[in-house]
Amino acid sequence: MSWVTIDATAIRSFIGRYLDPDDILGEVLFGLIMTLGFTLGAGLIVKEGKDAVTQMLLGVVGCNVAWGLVDAAMYIIGSMFDRSRKARLLESIQKSATDDDALLIVGQELDPSLEPFTTQTDRRHLYQAVLTRLRNIAPERTHLNKADIYGAIATFGLVFLSTIPAVVPFLIITDRFMALRVSDLLLLSVLFLVGYHLGRALHTNPWILGSVVFLVGLVLVAIVIVLGG
Repeated sequence: MSWVTIDATAIRSFIGRYLDPDDILGEVLFGLIMTLGFTLGAGLIVKEGKDAVTQMLLGVVGCNVAWGLVDAAMYIIGSMFDRSRKARLLESIQKSATDDDALLIVGQELDPSLEPFTTQTDRRHLYQAVLTRLRNIAPERTHLNKADIYGAIATFGLVFLSTIPAVVPFLIITDRFMALRVSDLLLLSVLFLVGYHLGRALHTNPWILGSVVFLVGLVLVAIVIVLGG
C-alpha cells in the first residue's frame, strides 16, 4: 500500500503546484455537477438493461473528458493571456513619460491588494522600489511554457477523476438499481466535501456551505426519483 500512498501524495503535490485551492475545488465541483447531470436521469436508462448502463457510463466519461479538455485549453489560454497582460503593463510603465505617470500605473495595479492594510506613504515608497526594479526588466514575449501544460494536465485530471464516484459502483455492484443509488450517494458525499472545503477557502462557514451544496444535490436526486428516474 505504500506505493499507493506515495503516488497519491505525488499527485496532490503536482496539482497543488500548478493550481490554486479555489481552482482545484471549482474544477472538481463542475466535474461533479456534469456527472450528476447524467446520473440524475439514469433511472430510466438502468431499466433498459446492462447495455444501456454501459452506454450511460461511456457518456458520463466522454462528457467529462470533453469538459476536461475544454477546461484545460481555457487554462492555457487564461495563463498566456495573464502573462501577456503583465507584459503590456510592463511596457506601459517603461514607456511612461515621467516617474509619476509610471507610479500611477503601478498604483492602479497594486492598490486594490495593498490599500486595505498600508498607508499612502508606505505604498509610495514600495511603488518607487517596484518601479526601480521594473525599469531593468525586459518584457518577454508570451509563449506556451511547461507550467501551462502541467496546469492544463492537472485541470483535466481533476475533471476526469470526478467521474469515479459515479462509475465505480456500477463496476462492483451487480444490482444496477442499487449501484445507481450508491453512485448518487457517493456523488452527494463528495459534493458536501467540496462545499465544505470551498467554504474554508472562502473564509465562510464550511459546514453551512457544504450542507447547502449537499442539499441542492439531494433535492435534485429526490425530484428525479419522484418523477420516476
